[in-house]
Amino acid sequence: MGPIFSVGIHALWNELRHMPTGGVWWVNTERYEDAARLANSTISAQKNDAKVALVTMGTTPKKILTSLSEEGPDEILLYKAQNTKNSLYSLLPDMSCNIKPKHYLIIFLLQDNFFRNIRSETLHKIANQINLQCQKYQCTLLVINPGNRSDDQYSALVNAHRSLNGLASLRPQNDAWCFDVAFWCNEKGVSARQQLTIRWQQSRWELCQSVQSAPQPRSDERTILSHQALLEGAPPLSEHWRLFDSNQALFEAARGAQAATIIFSLTNNRDVETIAHDLHALRRQRGSALKLVVRESQASLRAVDERLLMGSGASLVIPGSTPLSRSLTLIESVQGQQYSRPVPESLAELVGALRPLQLRGWQPWGEFCTAIEALLHNPLIPEDNRGVLVALRPVPGLATGQALSLCRLKRQGDIMAANDQRIVLFLSYCQVNSLDIALKNIFSLPPEEVVSNRVVWFEDRQIAAELVQMRTQAPRHDIMPAAIAHPIARGEETQSARRHQPQPVTLMAPESAYDDHQ
Repeated sequence: MGPIFSVGIHALWNELRHMPTGGVWWVNTERYEDAARLANSTISAQKNDAKVALVTMGTTPKKILTSLSEEGPDEILLYKAQNTKNSLYSLLPDMSCNIKPKHYLIIFLLQDNFFRNIRSETLHKIANQINLQCQKYQCTLLVINPGNRSDDQYSALVNAHRSLNGLASLRPQNDAWCFDVAFWCNEKGVSARQQLTIRWQQSRWELCQSVQSAPQPRSDERTILSHQALLEGAPPLSEHWRLFDSNQALFEAARGAQAATIIFSLTNNRDVETIAHDLHALRRQRGSALKLVVRESQASLRAVDERLLMGSGASLVIPGSTPLSRSLTLIESVQGQQYSRPVPESLAELVGALRPLQLRGWQPWGEFCTAIEALLHNPLIPEDNRGVLVALRPVPGLATGQALSLCRLKRQGDIMAANDQRIVLFLSYCQVNSLDIALKNIFSLPPEEVVSNRVVWFEDRQIAAELVQMRTQAPRHDIMPAAIAHPIARGEETQSARRHQPQPVTLMAPESAYDDHQ
């Protein structure tokens, strides 16, 4: 059996401290200074004969080794890596050219904000690759990742337990720091969702004496953390209520909750993305037992904004027109519920999925069907909320191509196609009760003068079944608007656009000529 190393937090119990040989442990920090301290404290926590190597990115290793205590290994190998992703993929193979990494503790301190714009798939690929290398070379790797958006990487890796042996984050909290453990696996077993308060004292991280006991129980199901705007000036309703004057303070307090109810306040739709980011982080990191609620202070949410909040992990979105008494009843209705909808690893992925189709206007029949089918198979969009499919039959005497020319689709994601008998519209994220208003905005004439009858499908299964029928009704030649089917020739366009000059016209003879005639 290989050696067992320890993360550099003094007085921490072994279940959350030990790092056996052959695994990868990953710690995110919000500040580079804390990352450097963790590297120093971890080196000092090792035995004198331990094999330890420090690899830094962007900074020379000697600048990091500023707070080492007298304890620790007798020898430390120092390396500097390039600021590229290849440094992660080839870390251990490159080191094996100089040393035998077997039974080494390798601390890899990344550059600040190195993973700022990385995709979650790439992050998982990196974690899996370095895990395979650690198993091959029988060494222990501690990756310390500083960055002011470490929540994004934490949320992306929270289910990477097959690639990582441990995942945690270190962030400031008042006059101390919170060591938030997503999972930690070693020879003592598996621990998950633990939050500990630590302090930096005497050149090392130490666990606060008040928390040197068993991990906290999940006993906060009756706790309600809320923005004070919810109660509209009223005091807390019971001892279980805690009020906060900002969503940011509420979010920081909610990061320690297990099954509590968290109520955010939305005053403007410009804050939707910020609240969605907080919801996503809480749902990914704290689990499905939390009840996350968003209440509008005033009506400002668009349908797509509400879908973003629900897809980010919100259990309930309360409209701004809902009175306080009704809001409290709705909040009570979500108690005891578990969040069961899928939440993507990346919020950017969710935002991209909820955008309308990147198409607008007339489409060929086959491409029209293919685009809607792809939208129906998107699991991130709430069921039966993808849009409305409408089949329109023109009035007698009006060809479908002529009727198409009267359609003006202005919104991104609204598309149309036609065969010999009918026009088919798909209106992205349109509610069925808003269809009449939408049609009046689409047609340049009153809809009743263009369309004789219509059929509407708004449920996913109905739309999917109709698309199967549409595939069998595809026209031999695509019916298109007259403006596309018969474009104006360039010469005719120039001639029709030429500006005519006024010419003088004499309407009657001069008075002198009239007098001569007399």
